[in-house]
Amino acid sequence: MGYSCAQKLIRSHCAPATDFRPGGEIPLRIDQTLTQDATGTMAFLEFEAMGVPGVRTELSVSYIDHNTLQTGFENADDHAFLASAAAKYGVRLSRAGNGICHFVHLERFAVPGRTLLGSDSHTPTCGGLGMLAIGAGGLDVAMAMGGYPFVVRMPRIVRVLLTGSLPPWCSAKDIVLELLHRLSTSGGVGKIFEYAGPGIATLSVYERGTITNMGAELGATSSVFPSDERTREFLKIHDRERDYAPLEADPDATYDDTVELDLSKLEPLVALPHSPDAVVPVREVAGTPLDQVFIGSCTNGSYLDMARVAAILRGKVVPPNISLCIAPGSRSTVVQLSRGGELADLAESGARILESACGPCVGIGQAPRSGGASLRTSNRNFEGRTGTKDARVYLASAETAAASALRGCIVDPRTLGEFPSLTWPESLPSDDRMIVMPPEDGSRVDIVRGPNIAPLPVFPPLWDDLDAEILLVLGDDVTTDHIMPAGAKILPLRSNIPEISKHCFELVDPTFPARARESGAGAIVAGDNYGQGSSREHAALAPRYLGVRAVVAKSFARIHRQNLVNFGILPLQFDDPAAYALFPPGMGGRIRLRGMRRALELGRFEAESDAGTVRLVCPLSERERGILLAGGLLNLAAKR
Repeated sequence: MGYSCAQKLIRSHCAPATDFRPGGEIPLRIDQTLTQDATGTMAFLEFEAMGVPGVRTELSVSYIDHNTLQTGFENADDHAFLASAAAKYGVRLSRAGNGICHFVHLERFAVPGRTLLGSDSHTPTCGGLGMLAIGAGGLDVAMAMGGYPFVVRMPRIVRVLLTGSLPPWCSAKDIVLELLHRLSTSGGVGKIFEYAGPGIATLSVYERGTITNMGAELGATSSVFPSDERTREFLKIHDRERDYAPLEADPDATYDDTVELDLSKLEPLVALPHSPDAVVPVREVAGTPLDQVFIGSCTNGSYLDMARVAAILRGKVVPPNISLCIAPGSRSTVVQLSRGGELADLAESGARILESACGPCVGIGQAPRSGGASLRTSNRNFEGRTGTKDARVYLASAETAAASALRGCIVDPRTLGEFPSLTWPESLPSDDRMIVMPPEDGSRVDIVRGPNIAPLPVFPPLWDDLDAEILLVLGDDVTTDHIMPAGAKILPLRSNIPEISKHCFELVDPTFPARARESGAGAIVAGDNYGQGSSREHAALAPRYLGVRAVVAKSFARIHRQNLVNFGILPLQFDDPAAYALFPPGMGGRIRLRGMRRALELGRFEAESDAGTVRLVCPLSERERGILLAGGLLNLAAKR
């Protein structure tokens, strides 16, 4: 029996005796890691707590790309901390302005056949180049930097068979939006999507990266493309052809499922507020007035995207009701746009050129007006994520966004006529001068700590009985942005858990932090797919700091569930999902668990609540039980 690309990547990074049946735990050897400043500060504090003198990976890179808006000392202080920590522990540092982590890593460091673990949910971007790239919480990345394997449940491998080629005015963004339409934001949980078929030869690595990036919105563990001649072309134009290695599925490879998609039948698509899977054809909402258009981010910030946008906008000016913001994905993209003249086309159209950073995607700058409508090429449109709670955010391709910016409303780009022709350059800039190499010996480097750097909270081992107040009852698809908002106000507190916890669930219930602290021990009840979205472990750390001891839900998103375990919060599921109906919104009261250590071994609980007895399950591996019993992964690592 042959193997798929994903199976080959997994098997080459696990011990031969590993049980590869779906659902079983597999320990992956990690070749590369990446962190970014919204999650990396905590990851380096955790790495420091481990007592390891230096990283033990082939390559680790720390990126400054999220919190580049300096409205106070906090971001600047944290960046100084990150620079000194990188130097001390043998990590490369990508400076602010060099670009978004996923873009820079794809262009400069991604290697076919390698594994990458990143403290950002969109790390699978590099799967577009034939890597096994996975997003995780900062603590898991810190452990990988220390040489520990990353343990993940063996995913089901789903083949996405692409046939045909994209029609004019359609792009890779429309491919992944179609998949979200078909499968939903939870359709990829416990799965790796592996792209195959003749259609993949029509897609550049940048286009493949758009698709694998938004595999995170499907809830997938990762997404993978083969490494083929398009991969070699990409590496060559970035002066890295030496890193090329082929990766293809065996002819007799087997898959757990197959999804077929004829690219020629696609049309421009758009995701409606407030979910990436609320997808309809653009023509159905054409004419919807807009206030703002944002083009860029790690999803559609490539030179290919920007050149297409420049060609659409050339010689035209956006109307006065539109604020058009453009954020290229990397500094190399900005340089090439300048050399090729496209930057002038964009500026002359009235576009506001932003630095190469995450910025508007995470609510840092360019928030829409109250009740405003924003069309964006980024990957998420969760409620309040932009910094304006009542804004309506739509997601679409760069082509649709550019056409809509010209008309001041959502427009089917096909109405613009013939698509402009483009000439792809033979090479792209490969200047690494804004990547700082660590010294050979970092032992004498002193780590810089500003006043916003707070010590890590210490949590006790698991208790045997729990009598907890039900603090919140929530619905389906609660995101990490609901739990711990991003934005320019809150993200600067990422290295200070006591301070950032004051904003926990503030978009849902501003009274939550105070009530949680007063409760002494609290629980949260939720529906399906609890914790979807960002890998920010603060969405587990802050509730734990406030006293949350358990979350009871119908189901959990992968990364957040692991973050809960890592910080000693019980991720409990209803044995019968219908029991969720016993907990109506606004219900308070208490939930009681007895003999939890024994129950953990069995994986079953009987909880007493004001609604009666509720049967709960908590399917855990022996490893996860050990983490929970110890009160968290750091506690367990300290014992070792």
